[in-house]
Amino acid sequence: MELAHSLLLNEEALAQITEAKRPVFIFEWLRFLDKVLVAANKTDVKEKQKKLVEQLTGLISSSPGPPTRKLLAKNLAALYSIGDTFTVFQTLDKCNDIIKSKDDTAAYLPTKLAAVACVGAFYEKMGRMLGSSFPETVNNLLKSLKSAESQGRSEILMSLQKVLNGLGGAAASCHRDIYKNARSLLTDRSMAVRCAVAKCLLELQNEAVFMWTAELENVATLCFKALENSNYGVRVAVSKLLGTVMATALIPKQATVMRQNVKRATLEEVLELMATGFLRGGSGFLKSGGEMLKVGGSVNREVRVGVTQAYVVFVTTLGGQWLERNFATFLSHVLDLVSHPRATQTHVEAVYSRRCVSFILRATVGSLLGEKAQIAAAKDICQAIGKQMKAVEAVVNDANSENKSGAADVAASQHVMVCALQELGSLVQSLNATASPLIQEPSIGLLETVTSVLLHPSMAARLAAAWCLRCVAVALPFQLTPFLDRCAERLNNLKTSPEAVSGYSFAMAALLGGVHQCPLGIPHAKGKMVVSIAEDLLRTAAQNSRLSLQRTQAGWLLLGALMTLGPSVVRYHLPKMLLLWRNVFPRSLKELEAEKARGDSFTWQVTLEGRAGALCAMRSFVAHCPELLTEDVIRKLMTPIECAMTMMSHIPSVIKAHGAHLKASAAMVRLRLYDILALLPPKTYEGSFNALLRELVAEFTLTDNSANTTTSLLRSLCHYDDSVLLGSWLQETDHKSIEDQLQPNSASGSGALEHDPSSIYLRIPAGEAVPGPLPLGVSVIDASVALFGVVFPHVSYKHRLQMLDHFAECVKQAKGVRQQAVQLNIFTAVLSALKGLAENKSTLGPEEVRKSALTLVMGALDNPNPILRCAAGEALGRMAQVVGEASFIARMAQYSFDKLKSARDVVSRTGHSLALGCLHRYVGGIGSGQHLKTSVSILLALAQDGTSPEVQTWSLHSLALIVDSSGPMYRGYVEPTLSLVLTLLLTVPPSHTEVHQCLGRCLGAIITTVGPELQGNGATISTIRSSCLVGCAITQDHSDSLVQAAAISCLQQLHMFAPRHVNLSSLVPSLCVHLCSSHLLLRRAAVACLRQLAQREAAEVCEYAMSLAKNAGDKENCGININPFAPGAGSRRDAHSRHQGVNITETGLEGVLFGMLDRETDRKLCSDIHDTLGHMLSSLAVENLSHWLMLCKDVLAASSDDFLVLHLSDLIRMAFMAATDHSNQLRMAGLQALEDIIKKFASVPEPEFPGHVILEQYQANVGAALRPAFSQDTPSDITAKACQVCSAWIGSGVVSDLNDLRRVHNLLVSSLDKVQAGKGSSSQLYRESATTMEKLAVLKAWAEVYVVAMKIKKEAETKPKRVLKSTEEDEDDFGTVDELPPDSLITLVQPELPALSRLWLAALKDYALLTLPAEFATQLPPDGGAFYTPETIDTARLHYRNSWAPILHAVALWLNSTGFNASESTEETAAAMPNSQKRATSVTLNQAPGTPPTTKSLLEINKDRMHLILGVSIQFLCSPRPEEPVEHVTSCLQALHTLLDSPCARIHIAEDQLLGVELLSVLHRLLLTWDPPSVQLLVTGVVQQIVKAAQDYLQEKRNTLNEDDTEEKENPLALGEGGESGGLVPGKSLVFAAMELLMFILVRHMPHLSSKVSDSPSHIAAKSHLSEESARLVAATVTILSDLPSLCSPAGCMTILPTILFLITRVLKETAVKSADNQVPPPVSAALQGIKTIVTLPTVKTDETQKQWTGLIRSTLASILEYSQPEATKPVLDEVSILTAIALFLWSASTEIIGVQSLQNGCMNRFKSALNSCDPWVQAKCYQLLLSVFQHTNRALSTPYIHSLAPIMVEKLKAVERSRPNNNLELLAVKEGIKVLETLVALGEEQNRVQLLALLVPTLISYLLNENAFASASTASKDLHEFALQNLMHIGPLYPHAFKTVMGAAPELKTRLETAVRASQASKAKAAARQPPPTVHSTPTIKLKTSFF
Repeated sequence: MELAHSLLLNEEALAQITEAKRPVFIFEWLRFLDKVLVAANKTDVKEKQKKLVEQLTGLISSSPGPPTRKLLAKNLAALYSIGDTFTVFQTLDKCNDIIKSKDDTAAYLPTKLAAVACVGAFYEKMGRMLGSSFPETVNNLLKSLKSAESQGRSEILMSLQKVLNGLGGAAASCHRDIYKNARSLLTDRSMAVRCAVAKCLLELQNEAVFMWTAELENVATLCFKALENSNYGVRVAVSKLLGTVMATALIPKQATVMRQNVKRATLEEVLELMATGFLRGGSGFLKSGGEMLKVGGSVNREVRVGVTQAYVVFVTTLGGQWLERNFATFLSHVLDLVSHPRATQTHVEAVYSRRCVSFILRATVGSLLGEKAQIAAAKDICQAIGKQMKAVEAVVNDANSENKSGAADVAASQHVMVCALQELGSLVQSLNATASPLIQEPSIGLLETVTSVLLHPSMAARLAAAWCLRCVAVALPFQLTPFLDRCAERLNNLKTSPEAVSGYSFAMAALLGGVHQCPLGIPHAKGKMVVSIAEDLLRTAAQNSRLSLQRTQAGWLLLGALMTLGPSVVRYHLPKMLLLWRNVFPRSLKELEAEKARGDSFTWQVTLEGRAGALCAMRSFVAHCPELLTEDVIRKLMTPIECAMTMMSHIPSVIKAHGAHLKASAAMVRLRLYDILALLPPKTYEGSFNALLRELVAEFTLTDNSANTTTSLLRSLCHYDDSVLLGSWLQETDHKSIEDQLQPNSASGSGALEHDPSSIYLRIPAGEAVPGPLPLGVSVIDASVALFGVVFPHVSYKHRLQMLDHFAECVKQAKGVRQQAVQLNIFTAVLSALKGLAENKSTLGPEEVRKSALTLVMGALDNPNPILRCAAGEALGRMAQVVGEASFIARMAQYSFDKLKSARDVVSRTGHSLALGCLHRYVGGIGSGQHLKTSVSILLALAQDGTSPEVQTWSLHSLALIVDSSGPMYRGYVEPTLSLVLTLLLTVPPSHTEVHQCLGRCLGAIITTVGPELQGNGATISTIRSSCLVGCAITQDHSDSLVQAAAISCLQQLHMFAPRHVNLSSLVPSLCVHLCSSHLLLRRAAVACLRQLAQREAAEVCEYAMSLAKNAGDKENCGININPFAPGAGSRRDAHSRHQGVNITETGLEGVLFGMLDRETDRKLCSDIHDTLGHMLSSLAVENLSHWLMLCKDVLAASSDDFLVLHLSDLIRMAFMAATDHSNQLRMAGLQALEDIIKKFASVPEPEFPGHVILEQYQANVGAALRPAFSQDTPSDITAKACQVCSAWIGSGVVSDLNDLRRVHNLLVSSLDKVQAGKGSSSQLYRESATTMEKLAVLKAWAEVYVVAMKIKKEAETKPKRVLKSTEEDEDDFGTVDELPPDSLITLVQPELPALSRLWLAALKDYALLTLPAEFATQLPPDGGAFYTPETIDTARLHYRNSWAPILHAVALWLNSTGFNASESTEETAAAMPNSQKRATSVTLNQAPGTPPTTKSLLEINKDRMHLILGVSIQFLCSPRPEEPVEHVTSCLQALHTLLDSPCARIHIAEDQLLGVELLSVLHRLLLTWDPPSVQLLVTGVVQQIVKAAQDYLQEKRNTLNEDDTEEKENPLALGEGGESGGLVPGKSLVFAAMELLMFILVRHMPHLSSKVSDSPSHIAAKSHLSEESARLVAATVTILSDLPSLCSPAGCMTILPTILFLITRVLKETAVKSADNQVPPPVSAALQGIKTIVTLPTVKTDETQKQWTGLIRSTLASILEYSQPEATKPVLDEVSILTAIALFLWSASTEIIGVQSLQNGCMNRFKSALNSCDPWVQAKCYQLLLSVFQHTNRALSTPYIHSLAPIMVEKLKAVERSRPNNNLELLAVKEGIKVLETLVALGEEQNRVQLLALLVPTLISYLLNENAFASASTASKDLHEFALQNLMHIGPLYPHAFKTVMGAAPELKTRLETAVRASQASKAKAAARQPPPTVHSTPTIKLKTSFF
């Protein structure tokens, strides 16, 4: 293939390859040329032009196939337009000669067609340059048109279209000729030719004025004729022509009008013309009126559907503005169509016409008008309905005059009503909440108008009005409850009017059915209301025979609708329902028998309707309340159902006796019975199988039915992939709703509400806008077929055989059309049964059953009806699946092989080839592997049968199925299959679109089979890959949209497996063009592909899409890309409108996709668009923010460094616009966005005003966005969300202006009043749980605000008071002014606290009750809690789950700050709650309603509160679900922490030790599953609180014991855990539980503490540095550990201390690492503090434990000494911390250590090495610690240290004279050393004083500087001088005698001192003159963080 990529055709390479591959090679070269010519250098092209022209013209006569000739023509034309045009006329003549040629053989045809294609391409590309030659060319083409066969005709017409396009107005002289010649072909046999003519005439009408003036009527008539017996493609093309011509006639294009004096048509004329087509069809013009009436000629349906599409094209071409201006006229015209007697000759025809009119309205109003215009349209529709209704009322009231015409008008008006009301409903539903003005403006009176139709005499109109009300209620849910109430009231008032009973019950049923679409539901009481109304209707039905029927139907309809509310409502009414059901049917067989003899035809009709209604309500119950279907309930249901089954057999005799008009009612009973049985498990009615099956079989074999009714289910039971054979892809077009009418099965597409009123309350089937149940006759057969499939798998083999034989017999008996109908029904039933078997995993049965089934199926494989053949193939495959035996499969396959080898007729070849495909499809590659080779070879042979496209289609389809199902086993056949596919793609005429579709399917299947291999580079893979790409290119260029869709999915597969080889630069623009295709399937395929591309390469996709917008200017591109139908460009108007379609403007692809979301209704398509936009946003938005924000802003309003914060104002504006919109979904999204903005940006500083945050400037906007959400009529979910935003805003700390804060705060206050209004507030619109949601949201918001307020208050209390005035005076414009005083928030919350605290506690109580396990359900209060009702308990749970955590935290804070002293005084409670809640208060306070409320003491109340809070917390922390937000966990832990701050709670938890133990073990469990350090820190906080509580309690106990009995001192100490023995019991011991948990945290952060962890192979020995959070955690843990011994008795301490001391010393060892800034890490200070706590424990030193204790202390010190041995491997130890630890032991545990020589030496060595350290900080600390040791009261301890260490110190200090300190640290060390010496002097006895001073004073004097040196010395040195001088001045007076002695001994010292004193005094005097004396800091400048002494 690479050899084909050259400018000139590589003829050598071509000659070397096989004949078969040449066409592909040539095509590949042409493809390359097509890309390269546009980009090539003009001179290069001109050089080689001659040769190129030769090669290309040579190809014309080489019989090129369709794709090749198209490319060839394109390239030749391009070559001439780029290079020289000298030889163009020669080439043109050559082509004309070929066209004129008389050779009519099939072999010469491709050459002729190629010449025709070239001519077209020349004119299209060069147009007027070839002007002179065009008349000859056109004549030539027209002449050959007469004699050409169908391929030639279409090709010539396409060329003419291009000639017209290229020449424009210049071709005027030929217009008439072309018109005359083309016109007759509009009714050509070949559909492809009809399409081509339509496109050619569409091009012609651009310039040929006569077409839309003089010839207008003829054009219309022609189009109507062309629509007769047309296919979908023709209908689309002709309707486009008709609609466009009509639009042009009405509003011609400027240019043409100016050229000729044109008489314009009026709107009336144009519409009248179109109406004739709609009402009369194509042939009815010339017949006289009389003849017409005789024939009664029904309108040709194809014409009506085509004209319907033309109406839409007409309006779309004129545009939205035109429609807006002329809507009233257009509406009345369209509605007149459906009231015309010709449109409504039979009921089904009337339904079809209604469907067409609804389609016209939906397709125009729904997609062309903006919101405002749609509202205006809705008003017009309202008026039209009102007008009709007035006319109807006039006729009804005028009943006595008996005018016939009046009755006919009423009958006709029903159809107008249905169309108008359906459109109104759809409009309101699509407008959603924006439609509220329609309801609220009284001038429009929408509701009055619609409800008036509920009294229309016709049922269809009443149902349509009910449906419209449902749409309004779903769009505006706040109207739902008022509507229901209004209907109920009217129903009661108008009980005596049959229409009112029927109409209002329809409306109520419809509204109930809509509840599931309104998330907030309706109040629970409405269920009771409906039941009572229904009961009343059923009870009074018998009283008045005029109303019996309506009341019976209405009662049951309402009960059926009630069931859709689901189990939570129905549960309460079930017993009553079961009773009602039982009473409708006779109790016993006896009664049943007796019944037959009684009654007249009317009572039987009412009885049957009643029973049908009851069964319908049952079905609704079973479908909507499966949770209530217990075995007992099913048993009770079976009684009436079994009775109904028995009754079936009696009905025929009743009908015989009372007349055939009962047939319909009887059929309705059967339908309802089948429906409910299909939903129940077949086991429940096994006993009745025989009778039931008899009925079912009779039903679908049409035994008692003279009409040939067929089921509608066959298509849905066949496989989706077979749509190409069935034509069911029409279901996937935009015209589905009208194209359905043309399907072959009975009444297809004639769905209407009046066929089954119960559908008014059922869920709408997916993809439908309005429910459309089929007529009763079809529905019953459908239901019987469906039930047959359910029952068949449970029937014995004997009965299966009987039925299958019976089927064969039925087929044999019937003849002609009836046989087809019976066969279709039987096949659908058999398929349904086989599907049931497969789903039940059961088998078909023994040999004879199989044989019987096979005979049935094999017979149908040769049936002339393609649908039956398709069904037979499917059935065969399914049989193979359920039989599942290789021999059986082999037999079936062999049978088809033999058939295919011998048969020559199309029918059996197609049937059996599909049979092979289906076999493979259902048994898969493994099961059918041995037949693969034969199957493939046979199908490949069949696919080459060029004489029959049908055979090719079926065989290729089967081949695709085989490729798909065989998977990798097919790999060996890929090459031959691919080469066949390519050959066929290059030769099969494009008009055989089905063949091309199947080729596309095969190609896709092959790509999937080869799969990831496609990335490879081997020779074979490269060939396969390039073949696939060529195949894709051919299918992509096909004119049929289904083929293009197949091509796109092939490319999508290729892109998935080999992304590098798919060229996005050409794929993406073509996908963008398809986005505006008029074919849904193509749009779907394009979006699905874009979605995949955007996932990986969003940036490239957007870039290539934009390139389309850039290139849109030049005409070539319009030609290439824009029109997916025509081979070249479409007509100008076409190209233009397409172009508008492409519409990729500066908003890029994203803009187009957003636009599509407005128009598209297809679910799959919309979800793919969402995903594509999502992928694009996530990968592109960061680089290109402003673009996306612009887009979003545009949608809402209908720079390199780009951060969101730069667009904050845009973001806020967008959120504001959305939050204040009409639409509730948009408001929700807006508020959510606002909350996100607040959370993300709350702490972002304002760059221009330091000290402020950026959001401050938007305070007003936020307030304004929130205000509307708190208005009275806002739905609860929005208010709930707004509360969330309020609390986020108040808590964010942004609000600096008290007034702004007040505004938002007032919103919350107002909503709090709502909460206090209690449960029974009157104006309830929604389900009770909606109120629950709103109230809890308010309480949650308050709780969050309170938590923040308390936090701010606490911070303010701990911070030192700030100086209010800021120092810089000029900053007064900001700074302190805006700062809110820290207590402002709490002052706002304070007044509400009494009420809030009570409500919070009530909510927590509810939550606690709702979280009880199911087995305690009986303990729940019978009438609900404070905020939920028992009926809505399930939904309420969710709301509580979302809001309990902040409320818990708030309650804990409140109890801690005041609450434990606040009792709930009853007066207060009663005053705060209105009457409705008086009852509830008793519940809130945990009291029995009977007891007097004062019985509870404060203590008991507090105890209850404690239990509540601890219970809720423990229950939650036991197992928080992984999806819980971490905030809930943290809130809960914070609440516990806060709670345990208060003494009351501490006592509570300490008194009951097991409570503490349980809490600890729950916390331990929590840590196992929740990792974040924040959670762990909070847990340690709570543990600390629990330990503290226990400590306080124990201390208290010990103190009281001490006071009580003074004799025995031992006893109080033995209190505590461990008692006398020292044993701790796991599970009961608090200490043990705490140690477990703390150990877990320690090991989590320092794994090497645990030998288990550090020895495990997975553990890596390297010790990492602890993170800051870990360090804090470890510190907290150590602190708690060291507190634990105080909870134990002395014996208990001995049990735990070894562990604790081991852990603490290990932590000290691991964390005491030297740091640069000498900071002490938190774990170290915690460890030191812990050592101190333990060493100074008062309780441990009893006689029994003394020895053990001493051992412990010694070994701990020993291990610390051992750790501090310097080692090479360890990081540098922090000697200071170790020394501190040693000093602690020496100081606090002197008695245990004295005299242990080894320890003493160790300690001294540590001190020595510290004194000799080169780090002055270590020295300073060492001096400080030695000071404490030397001062120890126990001389036995201190003396050895003084003797050992003092000399070293003196030496060190003397040495300072030689190296004076250079910095503050060194200075500090010296000062500390001197302090120690001074202390030693003080400690010494009087007689030794002189010797000691003789050490100190000379040292100090040596530090003094003489005057010269002083001036030049460093600050540290000067400071040392000052320090020495101060000290000397201080010592002299202290020890005057000794001082003198020392000074006297050394005169030189004296002089130095005196000099220094003089100098000092002189400088002081100078300084005093300048400034006041400075204060002297005598404290050391550096302190340990914690003072240990």
